[in-house]
Amino acid sequence: MPYKRKLNTLLVSTIVTIAIFGWELPAHCQTRTAPNIIFILTDDMGFSDIGCFGGQLTPTPNIDRLAKDGRKFTQYYSAAPICSPSRAGLLTGMYPARWNFSTYLDNRKHNKNAQQADFLDPSAPSIARFFKNAGYATGHFGKWHLGGGRDVKNAPGFDQYGFDEHASTYESPDPDSLITATNWIWSDKDSIKRWDRTKYFVDKTLDFLSRHKGQPCFVNLWPDDVHTPWVPRKDPEYTGKYPMNQEEEAALKLVLKEYDIQIGRLLDGLAKLGIEKNTIVIFTSDNGPLPSFRGSRTAGLRGSKLSLYEGGTRMPFIMCWPGHVPAGTVDSSSMITAIDMIPSLARISKVSLPGNYRGDGIDRSKVLLGKQAMRNKEMFWEYGRNDIAFRYPMGKDKSPNLAVRSGDWKLIMNSDGTDVQLYNIKNDKYETNNKADSEPDIIAQLKNKLLQWWSSLPKLI
Repeated sequence: MPYKRKLNTLLVSTIVTIAIFGWELPAHCQTRTAPNIIFILTDDMGFSDIGCFGGQLTPTPNIDRLAKDGRKFTQYYSAAPICSPSRAGLLTGMYPARWNFSTYLDNRKHNKNAQQADFLDPSAPSIARFFKNAGYATGHFGKWHLGGGRDVKNAPGFDQYGFDEHASTYESPDPDSLITATNWIWSDKDSIKRWDRTKYFVDKTLDFLSRHKGQPCFVNLWPDDVHTPWVPRKDPEYTGKYPMNQEEEAALKLVLKEYDIQIGRLLDGLAKLGIEKNTIVIFTSDNGPLPSFRGSRTAGLRGSKLSLYEGGTRMPFIMCWPGHVPAGTVDSSSMITAIDMIPSLARISKVSLPGNYRGDGIDRSKVLLGKQAMRNKEMFWEYGRNDIAFRYPMGKDKSPNLAVRSGDWKLIMNSDGTDVQLYNIKNDKYETNNKADSEPDIIAQLKNKLLQWWSSLPKLI
């Protein structure tokens, strides 16, 4: 029968196709479920604030749960030792100075003195825009600090960077009225109290995810905890004076305790939505702590926020993705930086980047998924162009204004060539043994690379 012959021909054709190409369908026929991504960028968290990184401040069982179910990375670095340039580096995948960010954004006079822009140029690359163009729903919930606030009234809106929805703080182009009742970062008049802000941003994140369950989501969850001032809810277990000193260790402990509770609510919320197994959760910090309480918040690493020593730029980093990232493991050798996030997460999520994108980071997707690997590209930092617009830590924690890490070696020096310091970070992570006098060849090589990088950066003078 002709019908039977056609059926046999079709069957043979199908078998041959499977034999040649396997079961995988062509890309245009697949219904791939792309992973959600939640990037938690904690504000001013030290390397060892949390329990799973050796912290002793207060138990952090929920953040530790992320480490138990995911992978810790102990050589992850922020793009800068202070908030605005750190965030610019993460968002663009480029060194923040390429977009004229050198320190925290403030009023126009401060920004001019710091030789920097008043806001991130909306033509800059944006990880949110890249994911949005690939079909993701995109949200930003939390601190921004890339333009807006004080006397900067013309900062571009969140949509110009690729975000579908947002809820943000005073230092943004569109402050949420529930957390900015006055013309300042926070006040007692805010409807959402200071101690409930992370809860508010977690609620916004879960609501956004619930309304986009059929669509992959990319979310910046950037709380302004654990930045000072520390204004905790009155804890029934706390018997000391209340209200308390907003920069004392007792206040930080209570704020961190509440912060951990909210991270737990986020994780439980993902489970209730049934999306925890298809959601990548990344947890890290924008820069080092201040105050560092005698280095206790940096695991003894030298430096703090405002410093290019390890305590200012080496951050806790956890990536959790059940079934994809090996659970309960630690990578203590692979160097990663914030500017690697765009190429790495794009590769993991199969998001195509524009052909004209020229980021400074490299694809570390295999590292993030569990395969240790040496880094084949240097990492550079700058902080401290002058004594007018830049603040510095005290004493030995104040660093020169340029740094480069290449393999085990880290060179720190001033842009005028003074105060050259060289450390072997593998053997001396506390940066106590300056090898500048005994390694002239390494000094010459790294100094040349560092000054070439510095000369390539634009300068707003």
